This record gives sequence, structure tokens and C-alpha cells, in this order.
Amino acid sequence: MTQQEQSTQFYEDFIPLADVSHIHRKWLDLVYANLSPSQNLDIYLPDEGDGLFPVILYLHGGAFSIGDKRDIYVLNILKSIKRGYALVSVNYRLSGEAIFPAGIQDVKAAIRWIRANCKKYHLDGNRIAVWGCSSGANYAAMVCLTDRVAEFDDLSLGNPEYACNVQAAVEWFGPTDFLKMDEQAGENGFGLTDHGEADSPESRYLGAKISEVPLQVELANPMTYVHGHMPPLLIQHGRLDELVPVQQSIILVEKLEKYVNQDRFEFDIIEGAGHADPLFETDANMDRVFSFLDKHLK
Repeated sequence: MTQQEQSTQFYEDFIPLADVSHIHRKWLDLVYANLSPSQNLDIYLPDEGDGLFPVILYLHGGAFSIGDKRDIYVLNILKSIKRGYALVSVNYRLSGEAIFPAGIQDVKAAIRWIRANCKKYHLDGNRIAVWGCSSGANYAAMVCLTDRVAEFDDLSLGNPEYACNVQAAVEWFGPTDFLKMDEQAGENGFGLTDHGEADSPESRYLGAKISEVPLQVELANPMTYVHGHMPPLLIQHGRLDELVPVQQSIILVEKLEKYVNQDRFEFDIIEGAGHADPLFETDANMDRVFSFLDKHLK
């Protein structure tokens, strides 16, 4: 069994799928492109109303190599349908199937598919926010910042006449510069980490040991694409994150502060929180996130 197969098996054994049977209006496993079986999504609507509903596009985490759009972590994001949003949860090609930038291309293809099918599924194609966690947060930031980067938009995946931009983004504890992660983790007293190893999630994602492909690292780094006309972005990170050091968000915010107006981004450090910590899911913090989304989508 390959390392990818072992990781996938571990994930399936210990991270169950969410029970979504209580959601009355939904479509599951809709195909948004035909290149890979991974290219499918789920749509969940509020119980009442005809829409068109503003859309939250959810991107699961999993170190670029594992995870599923319907794993148990989606339950927290599903609170959005009680607040008048449609939730679209997306699967995309993982690193064991296709390396960078395939996953980003898939997400953008899903956005184009949403716009092409918005009326059929009661979605507002003019109001889309992307929300990602961990590796999915790297994708969320990249999608937010790169709507005009042609290399990340594979039009052959379908619906080329539609745009792939979003109106806002939420980035939860995502990596922003792979080459700095080990050093930053050491600074925080978490000991040695393995982001720089040849078999690390980041190296597998880029298809080579990251120290040997610095140009690819730069291309996969959201900070490379910061620009003054970016959609509004909310970044949140746990102070005690042992997997993705909090400095990964701090250095992104420092770049934003240098080149972007303050009204284009917001940043919170969640004190006492580790990676994917329940402190992100408290009522108070969810109110904070939805306040940001309401401001820009409603």
C-alpha cells in the first residue's frame, strides 16, 4: 500500500462522514467537471425561501492529500444555511492524483459551474464567498487573489464563458509559505516538523522536495499574488497551532498591510487555539465570521 493509500485509509477509518440526512433541500455528488471522479460537489439550501441564495463555497483541509467534502468537519460550516446562505462543499483532485495547480484549477472550475447552473439550484452567482480550512485555506486565499492568473484556470474543465472570481474569502489557519514552516514551528517551541522533507504534504503537493523547487513554492504562495483590488479576506489563526505556525498568517497580513487598503482584509489570532481547534467553532467566533460574510455578501 502506498503512503497516499495509507493516509486515505487512516482518514476513512478515523474521520467519519457527516450525517446530513436532516437537511431537507440538498443535492449530493453533482459532477462539475469530467476529468476525474474527484470533481464533484454537494449543495445545501436553507429550509425556506426560493433564493437566489448567496453562496459559501467550502474547501476541506487534509494536507492537500486527504479529506472529503462531506466529512464530519462540514457540520460546523453547515450552520451557514441557518443564516440564509447556500453551502456548496467541493471535492477536488488531491496530491496523490494530481499535483499543483490541479486542485486550484478544480475549485475555479466549480465556481464557473455554480455560475452556469445557479438558477437551477437557487444560487446567486454574483455573491460567492470561499471558506477554507488548513490546506483548503491555502486554496481559499489563492482563489481570492488569482482570478486573473490564467495558469490556475483550466477552461477545458468546462463553462469557460463564466468567471471564476469570488466576492469574499475566509481563510482558517492555512499555509502561506511552505519554506518557512519548519523554522517558524521551531521558533514557537514545537520542536522539529517535517514540512521540508521529500515526503511531506507540501512536497507531495508540489511534486518535489520543496527546497529543490523554490519557484514552485513561490507560485503556490498566496502572498505572491497580493494586489490592491482583491476581494475582502478574513484570516483567522490559532496562536498555538502546532502544524501550521501562526506566523504563516502573520507574514501574509504583513504583506497585505504593505500593499492593500485596510478595508480589504481582517485578521484575528485565536488565543489558546491549536490547529483546527474547537475554539474556531464557538458561537462567538462563528458570529464573527458570519458578520464578515454578511457585510460583503448581503
